[in-house]
Amino acid sequence: MPVPLDEYPVHQVPLSMRHMATSDRNAYDRCYFNAHDRTGDVFLVTGMGVYPNLGVIDAYATVRRGDEQYTVRTSDALGDDRMDQRVGPYRIEVIEPLERVRVVCEGAEHGVAFDLTWTGSFPTVEEPAHVMRQAGRVILDASRFAQVGTWSGVLEVGGAELTVSDDRWVGTRDRSWGIRPVGEPEPPGRSASEPDEGFGFWWTYVPLRFDEFAIVVIAQEDGDGNRLLNEAVRVFPPASGRRAEQLGWPEVEVRYRPGTRHPETAVLHMRSRRGEPVELEIETLGFVGLNCGPGYGGDPDWSHGQWRGRGFTEGVIVDMRDPAITGRIPFGVVDHVARATCDGAEGWGMFEHGTFGRHEPSGFTGWESVAPGSAS
Repeated sequence: MPVPLDEYPVHQVPLSMRHMATSDRNAYDRCYFNAHDRTGDVFLVTGMGVYPNLGVIDAYATVRRGDEQYTVRTSDALGDDRMDQRVGPYRIEVIEPLERVRVVCEGAEHGVAFDLTWTGSFPTVEEPAHVMRQAGRVILDASRFAQVGTWSGVLEVGGAELTVSDDRWVGTRDRSWGIRPVGEPEPPGRSASEPDEGFGFWWTYVPLRFDEFAIVVIAQEDGDGNRLLNEAVRVFPPASGRRAEQLGWPEVEVRYRPGTRHPETAVLHMRSRRGEPVELEIETLGFVGLNCGPGYGGDPDWSHGQWRGRGFTEGVIVDMRDPAITGRIPFGVVDHVARATCDGAEGWGMFEHGTFGRHEPSGFTGWESVAPGSAS
């Protein structure tokens, strides 16, 4: 049977919009948002995803405040109407495509609730195709767009209500779709008996909002430092008439806290199309561990796309001082509130970073390797 989306001229393949063009179990379509008030004291990370070949829809909302990370997560069977983006107490309303989006979570009883409206400050950025292989098999093949913007509305965390206003609250968002590991873990097969002892993953994703422009940088490297994904672009307001400007090959210097892999500051060296140097200096503030509630890789209690039954909703509170939690964070990607300067201008956004296993340019020789010095 057709579904409501079949009424629109959006088909890409000769199939109903009920079906994906691929039969890969890992097919997904997901959005991500974050919001903060530029202090690093409060940081919201939230998103929703559908997994058509698993028949699942889910969402999460995580707020870091002080030393606690509050999360509401909800999941259900995927329905037929993809235009209706809601699951449990969570919903997304597209007010103006690529410009304004309303995100609502009625999860106060679980510690997090909000009614927030996103307004894009600059045009969206289409990122390069992202492809990864493992033992010859494609495990990630995705498209994504990103945007920086502001927020307004109300946020409630742990019973405290915060007013969110566009003049103070900023954030970034993205939507991606394609194939990536989701749902219940697949059998490890050969990799379980023949692990890659030299494995290394280094990831840096930096969307930043300045008053006059936005900058989006994305870079992924393997253990040897080979660049597998690369993008650096500066975006201007539509009224300026200026096209997006590529900033070449960013060289990234990260200063880690001694005895850890926690990034404290970073400098990104880039160049304009005219060859002029463009330098970003970044300071990280508060952060959210994506594997400590939101369900990203390495979270032992929740993974996107898992079947949790119909009408599933739960709330969890994580003590970020718990040794079990602090020991988990370095083995996942972490989103940091970021303050940045570029040519004298101040900007705000996110410094998303993860490095585990080997990364020779950073001096990390294996899983247990950390930055020189003793952690304070």
